[in-house]
Amino acid sequence: MSAEPVHTLADLENWSFAGTALTVIGRPVAHSLSPVIHNAALAVMAETAPEFSMWRYFKFDIAPEELPRALKLFHQKNFRGLNLTVPHKALAIEHLASSDAFVKAAGAANTLTHTATGWSGANTDNYGLSAALRQDLGLELKGADVILLGAGGAARAAAIECLRQHCNSLWIGNRTQPTLSALVENLKSLAGDIPVHGFDLTSPPTDLPANALVLNATSVGLKPDDRAPIDLQKIARPVAVYDMIYRPPQTALLRQAAALGLPTANGLSMLVHQGARSLEIWSGANVPVDVMQAAALNAAKP
Repeated sequence: MSAEPVHTLADLENWSFAGTALTVIGRPVAHSLSPVIHNAALAVMAETAPEFSMWRYFKFDIAPEELPRALKLFHQKNFRGLNLTVPHKALAIEHLASSDAFVKAAGAANTLTHTATGWSGANTDNYGLSAALRQDLGLELKGADVILLGAGGAARAAAIECLRQHCNSLWIGNRTQPTLSALVENLKSLAGDIPVHGFDLTSPPTDLPANALVLNATSVGLKPDDRAPIDLQKIARPVAVYDMIYRPPQTALLRQAAALGLPTANGLSMLVHQGARSLEIWSGANVPVDVMQAAALNAAKP
């Protein structure tokens, strides 16, 4: 576990920091390695650009009901940038002063940048996902049948990226049906000829495609006693399984996939690539992705 302390809304009320502050906010957030990888990158960047020696990345545990107040305070305290994780990616949308086209399409943001009028929203999860699948599994979303688990902020961004990359078909499983139905309906206007289907995670349909890429975008797996969000033995054999969760490094879903002899990867590389893109947005500088990757791998060791 990272030695980086977890701050709260109460800490933010009395916050004082002389340098340039960045942070990740979420609940839960104690597990996050974002401070480790960003601060490692900033240390290297400071070697050639001394101004980055005054930049620091933190983490804050913020409850959903605290988000509006927290976003105002982060802005007042002159934080330069925020990363959002569960459950804030979709909740923050109504509090943004502006956002890019991807955020508007996905209804989710993970990267906020301080502007004079408020927060500007972007989403780097899409870039991080594609880069991670390429790096860890040698797979592209283009032409793939995708079984996406979840319908929250992370899943929305993943779904948009699948469609943007022209996947062959997209199947979205979720337990909460109203949320699932709303997402599927919203995606159809973006899908064109790509078929988009929703299904109940508790009873997967028998016609899910074989050789599909399974992507877990739910938070099921963060807790040690969590079961897998889907029973892989009840669906046609996938080509690979990717879990966006990176801590723990092997979730119940990935353990089952490995037992079935399937290629697997967790979300560590996605964290690195989306984080690097966020830091590029905030700094306007070249970011050492290899340094962030090494820091992530070292911090994630058992």
